[in-house]
Amino acid sequence: MSLFATLGAIEIGLIFGLVALGVYLSFRIVNFPDLTVDGSFPLGGAVAAALIVAGTDPFVATAAAIAAGAMAGWLTAYLHVRLRIMQLLASILVMIALYSVNLRIMGKPNVALIGEPTVFGALAVAAIPEMWFKPLLLLVVVVVAKVGIDLYFASSSGLAMRATGGNPRMARAQGIGTDGYTLGALALSNALVALAGALFVQTQGGADISMGIGTIVIGLAAVIIGETLMPARRIWITTLAVVVGALLYRFFIAAALNTDFMGLQAQDLNLVTAVLVGLALLVPQLKRRLAPRRPAAATPVRPQPQGAR
Repeated sequence: MSLFATLGAIEIGLIFGLVALGVYLSFRIVNFPDLTVDGSFPLGGAVAAALIVAGTDPFVATAAAIAAGAMAGWLTAYLHVRLRIMQLLASILVMIALYSVNLRIMGKPNVALIGEPTVFGALAVAAIPEMWFKPLLLLVVVVVAKVGIDLYFASSSGLAMRATGGNPRMARAQGIGTDGYTLGALALSNALVALAGALFVQTQGGADISMGIGTIVIGLAAVIIGETLMPARRIWITTLAVVVGALLYRFFIAAALNTDFMGLQAQDLNLVTAVLVGLALLVPQLKRRLAPRRPAAATPVRPQPQGAR
């Protein structure tokens, strides 16, 4: 695999590292199966692209994309906690609605950003080539997001959010407003995903209405791969694991599609994804089967007192 393809895989992997962090928040922290990310990812890209083309500063456009993603996640949570619509159905409803919303925002199926200002162009350093600068800047963004999440979950509010997902009944018994924390968790989750979408369109040179298809699969694949390779109970290790999982996922995809003897092409992307996720799910089972079993401790026999029958 060429250096250009490797850097491209790292670049996309870091972007989807933000998606993996968002998916981890919803699926693992608050135990909410959220499919909204398939709509909030292109939502972030659509908002950023439409505003940049309209002449808005790219940083303002990216901030607006984050806010739009947070609103989408909040709406999903609101449908569940207030209107009592089941979690999966609420996220599907918002995801479907966002398809039309994204078309409205862009005004057409795709928006080109060729020649338009981006955050990468505004922060570019003349001494660093563009092919190296983009992955470096994305690495900084992912590290800041990861450290921010780690610090938040070390606070009392973050612990309350974790309790909301771990045992909501016990959390409510302790006076924790679980509904509010669910709203906040999904808003934060989809804000990260929308940020990833905004950065994605600025690296790829345009937004497309279909670019969000399969985002949830990629996010889950990154989480599963990361947790399989780096199992841990500490939050800071787990958040690192899901980012590493996203990088490995994109690297495996790029390596598979750029290997001539395998004969894989771009249309085989979903097949490769399914195989990778299947292997990631199979590894823990193989570890348990191959691990040597410890013999059960023998129960000591108590001597009976003399004269006992």
